[in-house]
Amino acid sequence: MNLTDIAYSRLINQQIERPRYKAVKDLVGWMGAMQAQDYGMAKWAIGVRLPNATEQVIETAINKGEIIRTHILRPTWHFVSADDIYWMLALRAAPIKESLRTRFKQLELTESIFTKSNTIMENQLRGGKHLTREELLPELTKAGIPIDENRASHLLVRAELDGLVCSGAIKGRKQTYALLEERVPKKALPTRKEALAKLAKKYFSSHGPATLPDFVWWSGLSVSDARIALGMVTSDLNSETIDAQTYWYPQTQPLPLTGKEEVHFLPAFDEFIISYADRHAALPMENFSMSVSSNGIFRPVIVVNGQVAGIWKRTIKKDKVLVETTFFQSPDNTTIPLIEKAARQYGQFLETETEIIRS
Repeated sequence: MNLTDIAYSRLINQQIERPRYKAVKDLVGWMGAMQAQDYGMAKWAIGVRLPNATEQVIETAINKGEIIRTHILRPTWHFVSADDIYWMLALRAAPIKESLRTRFKQLELTESIFTKSNTIMENQLRGGKHLTREELLPELTKAGIPIDENRASHLLVRAELDGLVCSGAIKGRKQTYALLEERVPKKALPTRKEALAKLAKKYFSSHGPATLPDFVWWSGLSVSDARIALGMVTSDLNSETIDAQTYWYPQTQPLPLTGKEEVHFLPAFDEFIISYADRHAALPMENFSMSVSSNGIFRPVIVVNGQVAGIWKRTIKKDKVLVETTFFQSPDNTTIPLIEKAARQYGQFLETETEIIRS
């Protein structure tokens, strides 16, 4: 196995190549958690992995509560299956709250304020109500709870980490909050060790080949906890050492692609790039600054044969979507039709026409 094989294998295990899931919930459950701070692009991250899926299919799963958008592994948004949200929260909520302690203190958000805020939100949402930020926040202001200087976002994140609120159904193209216990029935929780093993199994099955440092980055776990988690599932995995790094992957690892050229338009912050501490198997350092900004913004990328070959951006119009491509090196004539086909798949996802602009 070499770095090219690793990139190809990740395409397959991440369901970008040879996808085998048909339901949104099943796909997200397989992936474990999918980074989702850019909401529109995060829906495409699911859609690119589900044959013939549309944006409406993804939003239907969100509206039904089959998948939840919340803060779950690290202090950022993720999509997670409703089947996994409680045990993942039990495993990760406390460490995330601890990582935010200094910021909470800077914003003068105390435990008494969080308790008061949570109570107000619970009272507002009780009875199956789904409310937008704009509908929730005025009640906090009336109660004398400050929401300026990004305090509102931290109050909502804390309510998520406390297991109180989660994403609700879309309302007028706006996202809402709902009570988690009304959205997802509670289940018996695994033990902490069982949860660690479960998280490791999900990651290395869906994201492998990957290393322990990759898993630490993605999961947010401490190195010691990540090592314990990996140790409990090594019997289900194979491993190979390359350049002094041990890569773990499923025993049922599919053979890499051979003799078949493939192009994929992946969204900003896609798991294929962001879910690894070391990303150079698919993203060489010479192209890194074009794909990831200096302040950590992961741009939408074009992947050709497992390698990031360019970036793209979209402009959504009333009757079409403009897809503008920028390649690090000019694509050859055999690749251009595949590029156009992949770009049109995004338009099909949005159920609109696609106009491709090559820069």
